[in-house]
Amino acid sequence: MRMVNRWIGHLLAAAIVAGVMPVAAQVVIATDAGSVRGLEANGLLAFKGLRYAAPPVGEARWRAPQALSPWAGTVPAQAPGASCIQKPALSIDSGGGDPRPMAEDCLFLNVWTPRAEAAARLPVMVWIHGGALIFGAGQLPVYDGAALARQDVVVVTLNYRLGPLGFFAHPALGTADAGAPANFGLLDQIAALQWVQRNIAAFGGDPSNVTVFGQSAGAESVLALMASPLARGLFAKGIAQSPYGIPSHTRRKAEAVALRVSEALGVPGGAKASAADLRAIPAQAFGSLDGTGLSLAPSFITGDAALPQPILTAFRRGRQATVPLVIGSTSDDSSVAFAFGISPAAAFAKLGAARTPVRSLYPRELDEAELGRQTVRDLVFTAFSRRIAVLHSARAPTWRYYFDYSASGVRDSRPGVPHGSEIPFTMGTLDSCQCLDVPASAEDRAAARRITARWTQFARSGVPDAPQALAWPRDTRRNAVVMTFAQDDQLHPAFMQKRLDAFIGTLNVAGAVVPR
Repeated sequence: MRMVNRWIGHLLAAAIVAGVMPVAAQVVIATDAGSVRGLEANGLLAFKGLRYAAPPVGEARWRAPQALSPWAGTVPAQAPGASCIQKPALSIDSGGGDPRPMAEDCLFLNVWTPRAEAAARLPVMVWIHGGALIFGAGQLPVYDGAALARQDVVVVTLNYRLGPLGFFAHPALGTADAGAPANFGLLDQIAALQWVQRNIAAFGGDPSNVTVFGQSAGAESVLALMASPLARGLFAKGIAQSPYGIPSHTRRKAEAVALRVSEALGVPGGAKASAADLRAIPAQAFGSLDGTGLSLAPSFITGDAALPQPILTAFRRGRQATVPLVIGSTSDDSSVAFAFGISPAAAFAKLGAARTPVRSLYPRELDEAELGRQTVRDLVFTAFSRRIAVLHSARAPTWRYYFDYSASGVRDSRPGVPHGSEIPFTMGTLDSCQCLDVPASAEDRAAARRITARWTQFARSGVPDAPQALAWPRDTRRNAVVMTFAQDDQLHPAFMQKRLDAFIGTLNVAGAVVPR
């Protein structure tokens, strides 16, 4: 009898626990390739590890992404798929997290939605991760889409091919032919957006109201998608967080790098190597490449169908998609230079004769280190955002920002907001990303709510104004106004205008197309 009572007690305890700790429910949705099973928990539905294209392996390596073969039955979509091949240390050291497991079969995306009803027609936000086009993954904790989805939007994050597997122009692949693909990672992004157009309504999203947004190489990807004829009509708005004015590669430069890569991986024959030999290289070998001249990071290749001309050239000629754009940078974007072994102070010294006019644009009391930091920040990021904004504002609504909110626990120990440190605020992942050096404060969470409200409202309406928030005027050639995100939102007319105009015009260095 005592044993029976004990079992009854166990059963009652289990029932009580089940009542107060609800188990995630499984939800099935039909896509155009077959049914997928996700999870419903805490008021959201999440579908992870969804394939948007066939595995780019074997003969499909270095080809445009291929359509999925339909499947029978229902496949699980409850855990992320593999990340694309890369050096894990780059993602870990940048604070993004560990991207492993990794595989060449990596074309997956993830969806968070408040309700999977076709009639909902919610705004869709598609996140493109950064990482210099050589590292990162859509499923890293800092990019978790749950917080944004709770603001009544559908969030999509995605993987795309990286490094030599994603951006490659070896002569053996026929890339010398006009328009032959070289930006395979960009083609992956386009394929993911095509998947969104075909399927997102089943997840509650509105395919006619898609916002692409990303940071660093992800922001550069947003601009590349705007410049790409192949991406026309696939999105309605863009947010570019810290894009950079580093020129795209010519096909000739990309071919030279590809030859060095193939030789470093043991493929003989140089330009006479066969495509079969290249496709026989073990995928993991591309993640161990190390050496000077073996990377195209962090730029795209120009001259294929996806990117016929450099991004800046497309904007100069008015060939970009005329969609509303939010663009900006952080107060210490130059911090990324150290990840590539570049000292901002040393970079400033290399300006040579230009150092004197550049120094005149900054306060006299700055020492060499701080002067170098601010100069690299403004040359590569701040001036480039201004230049793109000026060009684009002539054709579509454009807003510009400057992110200067540091987490309260580290505010006094940093010269500004490091490259990428705004992401937990724009994604709302302060508490879940495991990427802050200190716990988030109430002030930090309030700042994140202010900013995510603007981002989601922009996705909803095309205007980045939130209820009871400071109105954000458009940035134009004549009205150079910037919204600064700091302890409070502040408007700054003519923000750094003399300095940025000097960089863009007189010195002609911000985003200049120069050979390298």
